[in-house]
Amino acid sequence: MMLNALDFGAILQEWPLLLKGLAWTLGLTTVSAVLGLALGIAAAWTRTEGPGLGRALMSVYVELIRNTPFIVQLFFIFFGLPAMGLRLSPEWASIIAMVINLGAYSAEIVRAGIQATPRGQIEAALSLAMTRTHIFLRVVLPPALQRVWPALVSQIIIVMLGSAVCGQIATEELSFAANLIQSRNFRAFEAFILATGLYLALAVTVREVLNRLGRRFLFGGHRG
Repeated sequence: MMLNALDFGAILQEWPLLLKGLAWTLGLTTVSAVLGLALGIAAAWTRTEGPGLGRALMSVYVELIRNTPFIVQLFFIFFGLPAMGLRLSPEWASIIAMVINLGAYSAEIVRAGIQATPRGQIEAALSLAMTRTHIFLRVVLPPALQRVWPALVSQIIIVMLGSAVCGQIATEELSFAANLIQSRNFRAFEAFILATGLYLALAVTVREVLNRLGRRFLFGGHRG
């Protein structure tokens, strides 16, 4: 009886909204993944090789972000910063929150990969008169990323799925689109079942793409 009452056609009629939401979710994920990983690598390097003050600051940043909810971080950026004179659009607030969140988690993941680097490789590079920066970028970082790449990919997926709360500040991502559609036709069950399926498909696709990119482009010359 209940299955007969379902009407997915009413949801699919709003496909432009769903497509727009899907595009925003993918766009937010792409930008935050690139910038968040860059921030995470910089934070990981600072925590392992940086000066004492830098290590302390990065430790505070990592612990603060890892031990507070993402939605609180998002609300602080969007609702809190205007009190300090910095007003951001929902999209920029979402990007900044996702980058900061991913940066903190990826910093610890990358740091674990860095610390697993054999000291002999670093000493060999030092004997060749390589600078600390070149050693990090060419000797330490590539194999470290290779070791932890699956964990980094999983963290990117987690941040992508967490972007669903960005609809709370009117960022037009997928959950925002589903909520808008159900508010128009009152088909909440169908709208969020379809959104669930789209999130699942997106997560599986993004994971596969990132794993393939890692194997083909990032680690082609650094196979374990």
